[in-house]
Amino acid sequence: MTDVHGKCLMRTEDLIKCSPKLYHMAEDGSWPNIQRYGLLSTSAILTLYGYCGTEREKFESEWRPQKTIISCDGLEDAIIRDQIPMPPDVLKRCLLGGMSPKEWYGLINGRIFFWATWKSLEIFLAAKEYKNSPQLVITVDARLLLERYASRVTLSSINSGSTYYDPEKYDRPHTRGRETFKKISDYNAPYIAELVIEEGITNIAEVATSVKRWIAHRINYEKPEFEKLAHIWP
Repeated sequence: MTDVHGKCLMRTEDLIKCSPKLYHMAEDGSWPNIQRYGLLSTSAILTLYGYCGTEREKFESEWRPQKTIISCDGLEDAIIRDQIPMPPDVLKRCLLGGMSPKEWYGLINGRIFFWATWKSLEIFLAAKEYKNSPQLVITVDARLLLERYASRVTLSSINSGSTYYDPEKYDRPHTRGRETFKKISDYNAPYIAELVIEEGITNIAEVATSVKRWIAHRINYEKPEFEKLAHIWP
């Protein structure tokens, strides 16, 4: 299938063939909560935990330079992860369509993200913020996920949660905006970086194939060493 400019558009079967497995990296120790309540976006977690008003806005619309523990009576504590690679002063240099950092954070916080390749996951595991720190890796069957959630899936050709770039090659990070996330049928980029789902997946155990603890021992940037620490589920 092609668009009006003759570019090839993505089909669901193409996506499954290209990325039969998808990978999500979560906070170590979070699987019991994820299994109970689902793999949820930051916004969905805040709703579950009863956050509203200005208390909620600081999580959804402001930069988070560190992870934060949130609490609610009757629920186990949850961790809202940081956004270290996405500071507002850098972010504003690459946003399109007059979008503000506040709007971008709101957009990102309403979604969950899967890496489309194991190599992309490895790069994330070995990032300086996570090196030498155990992480939870949830592997998902792409076909099962798309059978249930295709209407809420979009694709991105960039790491939408990072503004890191090589200043020797580029003068700013990858540009981004609302059009960064495209429906499968509208996607025509040659490379998929992320598969994105709005809100979250409440029945994650129905589409996941494994949950494992991994760690990247960062010897140097070129040669991180990856170690599987434990098989958590099933």
